[in-house]
Formats: sequence, C-alpha cells, structure tokens
Amino acid sequence: MEPLELRPHQEDALEKMGDGKILWGPVGSGKSRVAVAYYEQKHWGRDVYVITTAKVRDSGEWQGDFAKIVIGKDLESTLGGVLTVDSWNNIDKYKDVKNEFFIFDEQRLVGSGKWVKAFLKIARNNKWILLSATPGDTWLDYIPVFVANGFYRNRTEFKLEHVVYAPYSRFPKVVRYLNESKLNGYRNRILVRMFYDTHTTRHPITIPVGYNQLLLQNVIKNRWHIYKNKPIRDVAELFSVMRQIVNSDPSRVRAVRKLMEEHDKMVVFYNFDYELEILRGLKDETTVAEWNGHKHEEIPTTNRWVYLVQYVAGSEGWNCTETNVITFYSLTYSYKNWHQAHGRIDRLNVPFSDLYYYTLRSKAVIDTAIWRSLKAKKNFNVASFPESKLLSSKVAQ
Repeated sequence: MEPLELRPHQEDALEKMGDGKILWGPVGSGKSRVAVAYYEQKHWGRDVYVITTAKVRDSGEWQGDFAKIVIGKDLESTLGGVLTVDSWNNIDKYKDVKNEFFIFDEQRLVGSGKWVKAFLKIARNNKWILLSATPGDTWLDYIPVFVANGFYRNRTEFKLEHVVYAPYSRFPKVVRYLNESKLNGYRNRILVRMFYDTHTTRHPITIPVGYNQLLLQNVIKNRWHIYKNKPIRDVAELFSVMRQIVNSDPSRVRAVRKLMEEHDKMVVFYNFDYELEILRGLKDETTVAEWNGHKHEEIPTTNRWVYLVQYVAGSEGWNCTETNVITFYSLTYSYKNWHQAHGRIDRLNVPFSDLYYYTLRSKAVIDTAIWRSLKAKKNFNVASFPESKLLSSKVAQ
C-alpha cells in the first residue's frame, strides 16, 4: 500500500478533525487528502460516500486519492469499504444509507431545499465531515450544519432564537443577529481551519477596456431593451442589458488576443452565453475548449490553448497545473465564485511560483459597482444598488 503522505499543515488539521466538523482550507490546500486520512484513521471498513461537484466526480480525483489506501469502487478492488463518488444533484439517492461514512465536498448547503433535507437525513444516520473553502458568509449559512450537529432542532428554532428581520419589508431582510457569542462558540466547535504558507505569489493585474458610454446612458435613461426591442420591465433586466452592452465591447476580446501573444496557455472565466459566442471566435487562432452548461471538455493538451470556463459551472471543483494565467473576461456578482475561480491554478503541486490574474474592467458604472463589492468580499446585489447612481454614473472608480 502506498503511504499517504501529509504535509505539516494537513497533519495538524487531521489531529483536530472529528465527525460533524467542517474542514476549512483555501482552494488547493489538500483538503481531500486530509479527508482520506481521516477515513483511514477513524472509519476504516465502512463504505465511504463522497458528495462533490459533477466536474470532480467525473475527473476521478477522489478515486485517485482513495486508491492510495487501496479503497476502490467495488468489493474486488478494496481493502476496506466500498467507495461511491457522486454529485450534489444526486444526493437524494443516498438519504436512506445508514451506518456509513460521508464526505461532503464543497459547501452546497444553503436554505432549506431538497439538498439540505437529504443532507440532514444522511447526517442523522451516518458519520460525516464537510470540506469547504468558503464555509459561510452569514449565520444563516451555518443552519444546516448546526442542526445536523444537534445544536438546534430545526431551522425555525434557530431563527426564533437568533434572527431579527426588518418589519414591513417586501422580502425577508435580516437586520441583526442575537446572541452571536453562542453562535461563535458553536462555529468554533465544528470549524477546523487549515492554512499554510504557499509557495506561489499571486499577481492581480487590471486591464482597462472600453464601453459604449452613449448607448449605456440611453438605456439607463429610456429603459429600453435594445436587444429585444421592448421596454425594460424591472431593475434586474436593466442591469442585464447594461452588462451585455459593457461585456460585449470589442475592446475585451482584443485584450484577450493581446494576452494570448504573451501567454501560450490561459484559462478565461466568463458569465454569459453572448460572451461565449464572442470568445469562441478565438478558435481560428488557438485551440479552444469549454467547460459550461453546454460542453464539458477537458483542458487541451496542445502547446497553445484557451480554456473557456463559465463561473457557475466551473469556478470550483477542478484544478489546472499546466498554466499560471487566468483572465477574467467579465466580473461575477458572486464573491464565492470569484474567490474559488482564483484557486483553480493555485494548487500545492503547481510548478509555477508566480500566478497572473488579469481582470478586464471598464469604467462603466456597472463594472465599478460590482468591483467594489468583490473587493469588499461581498456579493453584488442589484436590488440594493441605488438607481440614482445609475442616472448620475458617478460611482467612484
């Protein structure tokens, strides 16, 4: 059996791990290896189920990690329990499993929907741990794990004890939390922090790009959907049209082409299908592959390539050690996706010491507003953005 070697920061985390805990570490810190070691140390002989992203499931990464301790996906190929790796979309298939061990990879437990209900049933009848690079932005994000650990009977009990909502609000809006010292105590009991001194240095570089200022101002003023030739129905649609104007500007793809002259291999993150259609035009100049809701292609093996990745589909759950360059063609509303996307090339085994992150950003009011949220480590919220700022277009650069 090949020995499972752990780095010092991983050994330290393993010593602190326990059932029902969250292993919190940056992307690329080796959380999966610690999880495998924990299984070997504490739950050897049980069947093990890994619930992860579809991309990681299909990549075979978990199967490779467990193979190091000779755990396979059938009785003929395992010395301990049988390994099952599946995606969060299929978590409901395993809600009746009992007395086994589960690893929940990449936090997907938000709200009170189907996934959370299946998770809580699994947690009641099995041993489990959770791995996450971003364990929770608000206390509400911790409710499923707190309930699974028995700190609260259900979501309702948590809200009655800790959450104060704004009165007369059209949508539930949290004003403040009560007794946060108790919440901090619970979080400290289940959160195992794993940090390490990385050998890489990140170089964030902003590339200025243009936009059609006159067209943008006309859309803001007249509320007319120039792509569907109809009135804009609400502020969400207004922002969508604004983003399309800004993100479709020819200066963006020109900037990507210029970066291609400097870098042979590059990951490009984008948001929308119209951006994808623009970026697909690069296929006449280099090898282009995609990971999105349409295609699930692997990273190319040619000497020159561009890998187009849609934020939601591919901001987490995979890694690339063949390049040290990511270009953000457009900005995402989600800080979590933004944070996770950076980690795709920042891994323990990456052969590069310098990593380059190029952000294409205009001076448009929408770009500036989203950027300010991301810099503050927050999600951008369309509903909370004052329309007066759109009309004045005087958001600070």
